[in-house]
Amino acid sequence: MTKVQFIKTADGEELAVLPKGEYERLVSQATDEDAGTARIVREARDAVAAGKEVVLPKAVLDRLTAGENPIRVLRKWREMTQAELAVSKSVRITQGYLSDLESGKRKGPVALHQKFARALGVPIDLLMPIAVSDAEADPARHAKNREYVKKMRRDRGFSSK
Repeated sequence: MTKVQFIKTADGEELAVLPKGEYERLVSQATDEDAGTARIVREARDAVAAGKEVVLPKAVLDRLTAGENPIRVLRKWREMTQAELAVSKSVRITQGYLSDLESGKRKGPVALHQKFARALGVPIDLLMPIAVSDAEADPARHAKNREYVKKMRRDRGFSSK
């Protein structure tokens, strides 16, 4: 442990006096932290330039954190209409379905949100808060499938477990 001496100047300012070795260690540590920060910033800029990361404007982040529908916020940020996003090469759904998703009337499965993420050029993480499982997205279809499987198992003589 190093011994630090505290002194007071004639003006009343308090100073800490420490051994030169401790001072040099602190300077070296600060330099290492600055180099580490510079590396992190450089890597982030490179990722953005390579298209691996996206930089969102503060207004978009504010809307997302306020709880607005991320599909709508990101679609508008990308200056796309509902029709353009719905029929985009990677999405291919009806504009009405997209409207229902944006208004919260319906929920979309994770796979669909992955398609939105690709079409909008954003990480899927931004859309995951509103994504649901396939069963939650279309419970009627999954109930029908479960009944079909039960019937098939009964018809083939398998137990109902």
